[in-house]
Amino acid sequence: KLATQVAVLLRGKNKVGFAPYKDIGDYVVIKNADKMKFTGKKFDNKIYYHHTLYLGGLKKISPKDLAIKKGHSEILRKAVMGMLTKNKLRARQIKRLKFEK
Repeated sequence: KLATQVAVLLRGKNKVGFAPYKDIGDYVVIKNADKMKFTGKKFDNKIYYHHTLYLGGLKKISPKDLAIKKGHSEILRKAVMGMLTKNKLRARQIKRLKFEK
């Protein structure tokens, strides 16, 4: 639920002048991302995939391992990234997402 609200704010969909091609979103600062809770067995069983573009380069990581490696904020960042548009705007919009302790 938090990721959807963050994605709306980053895109600027809550503003009157919203258009899909405009980048009019706000900065979003998230505090205490390390206190996120997961229901069920998602923290252990869910898998994030990415490909290195080399042969046999399919990599996978669970949220538990990702939290250990890069922190809990990276899990939330991945969720928001998946909700933003897959074009040049996404790189600009995701830079406005900040994390604090």
